[in-house]
Amino acid sequence: MANLATTVGDTADDHPDEPAIVAGERTLTYDDLWERIGGFAAGLDERGVGTDDRVAVYLPNLPQFVTAFHGTLRAGGVVVPMNPQYKSREIRHLLDDSESSVVVTLPDLVPFVEEVREDTDVEHVVAVGEGEFESFLGDGDPGVTERDDDDLAVQPYTSGTTGTPKGVRLTHRNLASNAEMAADLVPDGIGPDDSQLGVLPLFHIYGMTVTMNGALFSGATYYPLPEWDAQQALTLVEDESLSMMHGVPAMYNDVINQPNAEEYDLSSLRLAGVGGGGIPIEVLRRFEELFDATIYEGYGLTETSPITHFNTPGERRVGSIGRSIEGVHARVVDDDFDAVPRVEQGPVDDEDDLDDVTGEIVVAGPNVMDGYAGLPEANAEAFTEADGRRWFHTGDIGYWDDADYFYVVDRKKHTINTAGYNVYPREVEELLFEHDAVADVAVVGVPDDRRGETVKAFVVPVPGVEATPDELREFCLANLAEYKHPREVEFVDELPRTTTGKVQKFELRERE
Repeated sequence: MANLATTVGDTADDHPDEPAIVAGERTLTYDDLWERIGGFAAGLDERGVGTDDRVAVYLPNLPQFVTAFHGTLRAGGVVVPMNPQYKSREIRHLLDDSESSVVVTLPDLVPFVEEVREDTDVEHVVAVGEGEFESFLGDGDPGVTERDDDDLAVQPYTSGTTGTPKGVRLTHRNLASNAEMAADLVPDGIGPDDSQLGVLPLFHIYGMTVTMNGALFSGATYYPLPEWDAQQALTLVEDESLSMMHGVPAMYNDVINQPNAEEYDLSSLRLAGVGGGGIPIEVLRRFEELFDATIYEGYGLTETSPITHFNTPGERRVGSIGRSIEGVHARVVDDDFDAVPRVEQGPVDDEDDLDDVTGEIVVAGPNVMDGYAGLPEANAEAFTEADGRRWFHTGDIGYWDDADYFYVVDRKKHTINTAGYNVYPREVEELLFEHDAVADVAVVGVPDDRRGETVKAFVVPVPGVEATPDELREFCLANLAEYKHPREVEFVDELPRTTTGKVQKFELRERE
């Protein structure tokens, strides 16, 4: 393996006239796409941008994102994907920390770049629209810059749900190995007859590796959507008979809450994957009842390119993130890095004490990042050398069973300690999702003078369904140990989420 972009070139050689990207009325064949990728690489070269130079791609899901992404890699550069919902204050840190010299963005976002430009190393700003992007493309065939497997390819940033975003150093080996493994998880693999719904944002590792590269490395057709819209996504799957979709739990929750959801035919789907957080079992059950389609849960992080675990078709266990994928090693460890004993078979019954069987999930493999950029202390905390492997600490609490299935209980940082008892928010959230009045919910720990922390639920109610905080508290008391029930319930219009659907629980805690 050399440059990651080479794989797209190989696909173009094998399937030149097959559709690579379909965006609205526009279709790019693989031959078209590879030519444009070459044009972008040539444009960088003409401006003195090349090996190891950083190019920030500040775009929604558009064909130009794909062109800039692989054009940068073809030129030997490093891609810095940025959330297009970020404003000046948020992109200042990313541009400064990454030392990006080029930014590719929308005309409406250019002012945000210009506002912080003098504080960064940005030399070129390329706007997508009104011919500027086209004029940036260079002439001729620049070839593909050779890169080693361990050379940096992409530097995404953590979502910042718990603090300042950290730059994640992902190599060509990290990303290529994970995209190839992701394709192999689909029955009979992914091929030119497949079509991928592109609703996951491309600045995020899940959308980048699993949907974009997973499709383009296999000759499938990628259908990007610039923003999440449940009705538009459902219509696209039905009208185009798409065969694959991936989403985060919040997207599947949005889908089942559409008033006309049952009118859609999603029978063309042969794989519906979910990651980016645990999907409530009630949401999974309702989706499968509505559409007669099976959701396969997986797991991963930005730092692992992302997939480490997946429920393969025919071997699914509801509530589990699945087994570790080929080439990835995983275990559950205690604070001394000793393996936690396995349970016979998950999921663990409610009456069992989770504290006795849980620990932190750690992983090792070719997909695990080189490290955080410029953060030696964070890297020292993130990795442990043991048994000849470099183990990454995921920060997730879980357990495993004798059949090698893993189960995530909650984020380590989200665990609530109330009067000496550990409460895992996901357990309470799962229960509340079963109540007819609950459309969405997040559970956090809030300060309590007597208990240290107490449990609070923020609930988005289902329109037209009446319920009171007392009713929801009593519902939890009837189904959970007394110390786990939310002593406070607050109704809200919506939960604060990142673009990738993760609830920003620190914002909820800050409201107290």
